[in-house]
Amino acid sequence: MNKSDLVTKIARLNPSLYQKDATKIINVFFNTIGNAISQKDRVELRGFGVFGVKEREARIARNPKNGSVVAVPAKNVPFFRMGKSMKDRLNK
Repeated sequence: MNKSDLVTKIARLNPSLYQKDATKIINVFFNTIGNAISQKDRVELRGFGVFGVKEREARIARNPKNGSVVAVPAKNVPFFRMGKSMKDRLNK
């Protein structure tokens, strides 16, 4: 399912809601989560999961093409951890 499928489904399940309004709602939802993560905040949606940021330390790696040593700088990476009820729904 992609974003437009999600908008269509929400608009179909809520007949009083126009598709353009469903699009705005979805955009606000994703932008809010994205803004929170970019500020290193944690977003917890009970029953679904947790979005957050993990810091990876700088390290030394190897270039797979030629085997040369490469310094990889420290960086922040987004993560998603599934909630217990979501895991239970997947593993019935």
